[in-house]
Amino acid sequence: MNDSILTPRQKYILNLISQSEGLLREQIQNEIQEIYPSSKPTLVRDLNILLKYGFIKFEGKARATKYLPKVLNRLLRKFDTERYFADDPDKRIGARKTFDFKILEDLHDLFLQDEMEVLKKICRSFKQQTSKLNPDLLKRELERFAIELSWKSSKIEGNTYTLLETESLIKEQKEAVGKTKEEAIMILNHKIAFEEILKNKDDFSVISITQINQLHNILIKDLNVTSGIRKQAVGITGTAYQPLDNEHQIREVFEKTISIINRTKNPFEKALIAQFMIAYIQPYSDGNKRTARMFTNAILLAHDLYPLSYRSVDEDSFKKGLILFYEQSSICEIKQLFIEQVIFANETYFR
Repeated sequence: MNDSILTPRQKYILNLISQSEGLLREQIQNEIQEIYPSSKPTLVRDLNILLKYGFIKFEGKARATKYLPKVLNRLLRKFDTERYFADDPDKRIGARKTFDFKILEDLHDLFLQDEMEVLKKICRSFKQQTSKLNPDLLKRELERFAIELSWKSSKIEGNTYTLLETESLIKEQKEAVGKTKEEAIMILNHKIAFEEILKNKDDFSVISITQINQLHNILIKDLNVTSGIRKQAVGITGTAYQPLDNEHQIREVFEKTISIINRTKNPFEKALIAQFMIAYIQPYSDGNKRTARMFTNAILLAHDLYPLSYRSVDEDSFKKGLILFYEQSSICEIKQLFIEQVIFANETYFR
């Protein structure tokens, strides 16, 4: 979305329409009055601009005209994140606070044709590219990748190690001064998890809860985190969304999600679903997003695609992309970050 096109009021209107099944002009005017008092002509101009640039569509005539999201699949509806996150978590209009079981019905056809063309054009065979490198260079490149992945994935979780400190920790077992023991363990666990994925990459062509549990166990080792499917409620910072708190329901939706991933033909779609759904379900008491990122890489490697280091991703943008999905069922932001990281990985590593 080109933010320079729209005014803050127009972004707010776009978000209102995107989280609806269609609104009349009068309904929109009533919704925006408290924040953006507007006359009828002003609102009509705003709606025409949104229509002109293809952000929304309409049906009906005259007073019965209804303004609707551009796409039917809720997961693909665009939001302006700057405007959306300008409101505090408890004040975001229409923010979903509980798990949406209907999400499972929408986990298909998540990439547009032009997005798939970009991915197919940029992506290379991991096996072929790594086979071209001499053993010493391949070893160094794998080590570089593991360092950058371990650093950034940990940083997204609040780890304060720098990239250089992470390199010293992994290559020289040198812990950084002023950092906690837990931070070092988190980083080293990432490295071990990636090595395990790489060694057993063919095993992830078909996935299971057992595999994900094993990966989670590696990532939380020695971090005082309970293993296995959680039996208690958890909260997520920055959102009013509350994941399921019933162990049986958690396991049920987890199994259904895995079944959907296994049935999905497109490997990029498999990996993307794993990334946002494990974070959404929150099956574990802690370490969910770490597990989701590493499992995403396991799926990509199983299909001879490059893993993602997330090195260039902005941590706040990543978190906001997930929260937007939790609250509004939109994956547009997290999908865009995924595509950007696929491009980055193929342009940066194992060349």
